Amino acid sequence: MPKEISFKKELIGNFGYPVWDNPTEAMVEAAFAHHGMNYRYVTTEVPPENLRAAVAGLRAMGYKGFNCTIPHKVAIIDHLDGLGESASLIEAVNCVVERDGKYIGENTDGKGFLQSLREVIDPEGKKVLIFGAGGAARAVSVELALQGVEKITIVNRSTHRGEGLVDLLQRKTAVQVELKSWEGNYPIPAETEIIINCTSIGLSPQVVRVPVDKKTLLTHMVVCDLIVNPPKTPFLQEAAECGCRILDGIGMLVNQGRIGIKYWSGVDVDGSVMRRKIEEIYSTAS
Repeated sequence: MPKEISFKKELIGNFGYPVWDNPTEAMVEAAFAHHGMNYRYVTTEVPPENLRAAVAGLRAMGYKGFNCTIPHKVAIIDHLDGLGESASLIEAVNCVVERDGKYIGENTDGKGFLQSLREVIDPEGKKVLIFGAGGAARAVSVELALQGVEKITIVNRSTHRGEGLVDLLQRKTAVQVELKSWEGNYPIPAETEIIINCTSIGLSPQVVRVPVDKKTLLTHMVVCDLIVNPPKTPFLQEAAECGCRILDGIGMLVNQGRIGIKYWSGVDVDGSVMRRKIEEIYSTAS
């Protein structure tokens, strides 16, 4: 009998707008190659007005799932067949999984960040300040609330969006939460223990500082930035100069990627392979 030959690959996608500076494809493909997995990860730029058509196209082509990033994390919900527990709590999706022919939204952002944060500090009982109120801020704040932080302060320029996140936290968790308006260089309250930038401020090519009052960054604070391009943002550099412990966004990216691959394939991949790939990309680019 002739040997059966098949070039089948399971397909995973990634939607965003803009998206071409997103390194997830290189990171995930490195894991697929390392583990000999017959999977491919394809990044596609999708403007908001084309989101419905893009999801329909993936259904037609039998994709096993996909990631979605800015600005689709909330809008994608209307195009899915259901939500997993994490996405239902957070009311935002960054990872979609095909289950029995249906596309189910999950959220791995918060869990990925929490795993990374715990390598630096235990968040339980801590006072947290979060810049931003978008999809990433939703994921991170809900996971932190469920882990027992004492208080979350949301700092955002848009009062309407900030109020939406405060309402979410009050409905879904028992955490103490307040909203502060962001104008000028924001002064960090001295009792703050964990600071997290969940905005796109500092993202390449607009590598600018997060507007904070640098004098209020104190040595007992842990300062985190979810941006990975560049890994050491001006915000983190300023925080390090002030003696703060810092946490870049690579750990979160790797962790949420590992969780996503497990959802899509059932395989627990080696996160160190993914981190090395990301560090290689940005060391070459710098």
